Amino acid sequence: MYKIINKRELGDKLCLFDIEAERLAKSCLPGQFLILKIDEKGERIPLTICDYDRQKGIVTIVVQEIGATTQKVNAMKVGDAFSDVVGPLGNASDLIDLPKDELKNKKIILVAGGLGAAPLYPQAKFLSEQGATFDVIIGAKNKDTVILEDEYKKLNCEVYVCTDDESYGLKGPVTNVLKMLCNEKNKKYNHCVAIGSAVMMKFTCMLTKELNIPTVVSMNTLMVDGTGMCGACRLMVGDELKFCCIDGPEFDGHKINYDEVIKRQAQYKDEESRALLKLNEGKTHHGGCNVCGG
Repeated sequence: MYKIINKRELGDKLCLFDIEAERLAKSCLPGQFLILKIDEKGERIPLTICDYDRQKGIVTIVVQEIGATTQKVNAMKVGDAFSDVVGPLGNASDLIDLPKDELKNKKIILVAGGLGAAPLYPQAKFLSEQGATFDVIIGAKNKDTVILEDEYKKLNCEVYVCTDDESYGLKGPVTNVLKMLCNEKNKKYNHCVAIGSAVMMKFTCMLTKELNIPTVVSMNTLMVDGTGMCGACRLMVGDELKFCCIDGPEFDGHKINYDEVIKRQAQYKDEESRALLKLNEGKTHHGGCNVCGG
């Protein structure tokens, strides 16, 4: 059993959990993910690791309530436990393998859209510890949906927050801020990591290609099984067929077919909606109310 030792609500239907998972915490690296189950019959959920503490044996995840299982997860409390937490899975960020001198010579921009601020944080923390030069853009729909701003501002970097409705920080979207940094502040970047929605990554990569900035993106939201068995996370990277969970989750952002990714992400929406409806209706689901005749 993997006990929850801390829970924090980051926003509407969005929770951060610190979980006791000693072996995982000792071996995980930025960019990797884990799979958790609430109980023996529960659904397997792949989640990118948001943070880890090797000494305390703790890993941190952020869970957005989308379907029935994530609703159950976010209803859990401190002291509750997951039956299974498996990992680390996937490949670590390419930045991890760079020699320290080479890493310090890079001019890096990290671009987070919405929930993408969570999986991007371990890379920012690693870069800060290595003394690398980097900036961070955190984008959100509005002030209430900005997450982990304080955590990023504790690192050795410049943090630029923007919102689409201009309720906080700079005027969004994130591409507006990246243009401003490059064109008005004359920032010169030679590496970008962008994590967020497929639409956000698509337009960020269109801009970085124009600006000639090599870009890495994380396709973690495509994963279902997390082991390469189900095939749900397959995608074309250039002219090569890849599987997000075993070949990624990070890929060259300029080679991704984002329209295909967006279409694939919609594949399980009906199943998620039906499962959530069943959970919320409880005993009245499909005929239990004796009214609808279901």
